[in-house]
Amino acid sequence: MSVHKIEHVGIRVSALEDSIEFYSRVIGLKLAGTLGDVDAPVRLAFMSFPNQTNVEVELIHKQDPEELANEGRVHHLAFTVSQIEQEYDRIAKLGLSGLDKQINQLPNGSRYFFFSGPDGERIEFFQPVQS
Repeated sequence: MSVHKIEHVGIRVSALEDSIEFYSRVIGLKLAGTLGDVDAPVRLAFMSFPNQTNVEVELIHKQDPEELANEGRVHHLAFTVSQIEQEYDRIAKLGLSGLDKQINQLPNGSRYFFFSGPDGERIEFFQPVQS
């Protein structure tokens, strides 16, 4: 089989610049580039972690939001964190919507919490069990 990695995850957004700012400020992603002019029917922004560009988040903005209305939706994006308590406190102080009331734990000891992005997309911060 020739499939060997996730290339990118595409997220439908209502305001491209707002989402670029959110993913930069809250997640720490850097803008790699954009495609499409401000008035183009479709505009794309590609973001990734600095020095780790093997997987990108693609933000997709269409002038006509109905064009994407029936397409599949991403359930959530998960990002690995190393200090989940500090990240939970940081996100709570930002006042972001949809924040879980507490850090949750899986039976294997991994810990996680969810909050919402600017278009209601669910974002998970996940701290795996240290081996």
